[in-house]
Amino acid sequence: MRQEHLRNIAIIAHVDHGKTTIVDKLLRATDAFRENQQVEDRVLDSNDQERERGITILAKNISIEYKGVKINVIDTPGHADFGGEVERVLKMADGALLLVDAFEGPMPQTRFVLRHAIDAGMSIMIVVNKIDRPGADPEKAYNDCLDLMADLGATDEQLEFAMEHVVYASAMNGFARLDPSDDNDNMYPLLDMIVEDMPAPEVDPDGPLAMQCVTIDHSEYVGRIGIGRIYSGTIHDGDKILVVKNDGSRANATVKQLFTFDYLGRKECSEVGAGDIAAVVGIDRTDIGDVYTDPENPVELEPIEIDPPTLAIVFEASTSPLVGREGDIVGARQLKERLMTEAENNVTMRIEELPDKSGVEVAGRGILHLSVLMESMRREGFEFQVGRPRVLIKKDENGNRIEPIEQAVVECPGEYSGKVIELFGNASGTMTNMEQGETICHIEFKIPTRGIMGLKNRILNVTHGEGIFYHTFLEYGPFAGELGVRNNGAMISMTTEKAVAYALGTLQERGQLFVGPGDECYEGMLVGERSKPGDMVVNIARSKQLGNQRSSTADIAVQLTPPRTFSLEEALEYIMDDELVEVTPKSIRMRKRILNAIERKKANVRAGLVNK
Repeated sequence: MRQEHLRNIAIIAHVDHGKTTIVDKLLRATDAFRENQQVEDRVLDSNDQERERGITILAKNISIEYKGVKINVIDTPGHADFGGEVERVLKMADGALLLVDAFEGPMPQTRFVLRHAIDAGMSIMIVVNKIDRPGADPEKAYNDCLDLMADLGATDEQLEFAMEHVVYASAMNGFARLDPSDDNDNMYPLLDMIVEDMPAPEVDPDGPLAMQCVTIDHSEYVGRIGIGRIYSGTIHDGDKILVVKNDGSRANATVKQLFTFDYLGRKECSEVGAGDIAAVVGIDRTDIGDVYTDPENPVELEPIEIDPPTLAIVFEASTSPLVGREGDIVGARQLKERLMTEAENNVTMRIEELPDKSGVEVAGRGILHLSVLMESMRREGFEFQVGRPRVLIKKDENGNRIEPIEQAVVECPGEYSGKVIELFGNASGTMTNMEQGETICHIEFKIPTRGIMGLKNRILNVTHGEGIFYHTFLEYGPFAGELGVRNNGAMISMTTEKAVAYALGTLQERGQLFVGPGDECYEGMLVGERSKPGDMVVNIARSKQLGNQRSSTADIAVQLTPPRTFSLEEALEYIMDDELVEVTPKSIRMRKRILNAIERKKANVRAGLVNK
């Protein structure tokens, strides 16, 4: 039976195609939302955060009430590092909005989520956004979407549905149109199309209860909250239910509280019917894939598998000489408590304290996945340090080492394809497919996760900034042996002082600098990269010696090249095993694990790395 008063849709888009703005305008188009100024302010706040970061990290739910129909909107992550979220949340939807930029068309990351939506058999509507952008070509973007769907194996029914359901929008200006040239100035055509043509959930409202948990939320007051779609029956507040785990184990539980989604928030209710999305409180240690069902007539649903973590990083309390200057929370105990709270809320990460209590190891799906957690913590006022990401290596049934293998895709102008293939060859990558278009070359590789680290910047360099690179976990494969590491040595500060322009002027002739005049530096901190192998200890505070015939400003005309700055992901990919990244609310610094130069030499001698 179809629940005509419900629609469950997912939004699929690349990083910056306006997902948040579209959702914002859809919410504002409804009368009930406009009456709530407080909620309106929350939307604006979330917009600012979304634009600053540029990506959707977690799948989030909202709901809209329009013409007596409740529309549940599920925002999906667009990045492969958050693939664990994508596959699960699409189980809650019956259809999807494919949101593309009228100028750029579908992007490589769009391909990742769209493939899952097509495999799930969803009906897909195309929304061409930013049609007011200079150089926009809505028709080309629309045709590119259809070509992409065909490439990904869409059925004839899916392609026909997409061809008949296309909307041209400018989310920033708040309008959606059935034709780019008409003069409509509101979002109602998109809402009407969703209500009239998007399929309603087909469920059994009179059958036994069957609900599957696909997302976990956490509250410090009530613990874990299981969120999922009800496939049959109705769940009531106070119900006695059977919880079936992924491994087949079973336990009885009681529903203590029940919520549905209401615009940007949740509202408590006494019952939720089939087809809707609910949040359930009271299931002890509930997890992804748990099925909530009727104890007397249990229903079986397919278990949900989560992609395994492939990278691990150790978080430690900061030991920097500058610790406490920029952040409020610097203790090891507070750091551990914050990460253990994250473990309760984020099921896609594995978080464990090290046996020697020196730090906490956090394992995730990729550099971006881990750096998002660090970014959140530094904004909360934490100061900490992290080591080089470590790839999680396993052993197969024969005792041989196996490591995670990624499928990597590069799209670049044809003249740079040779350089790109050479880069992947040096990182143990194997080319599996190559398609040459009129101007763009599409190349696919299989490469160990270890080889991915630091590869993005090198690809951008050899393609003169025109290359697009993305990757996703493929499988575990044979260990590829030792891979090349950073060839150039580092310039390391010998003192704890502010950098001086005169000293930097002579040092920039020896390599590339990471600091500028007046920047706070300390002993053991990386202040630049040499142009040749081997580390070099440097004095960044050396000033010009003055005689009685010269003033301090005479003939000093130092021309400094702007220093190289690192994002958090770039710093994690850059450092070596004996180096750390220091993360504070205002700064990202790289340093040696052992700050003192003499102590570093002693440690290298003990490790047999140099002659005594």
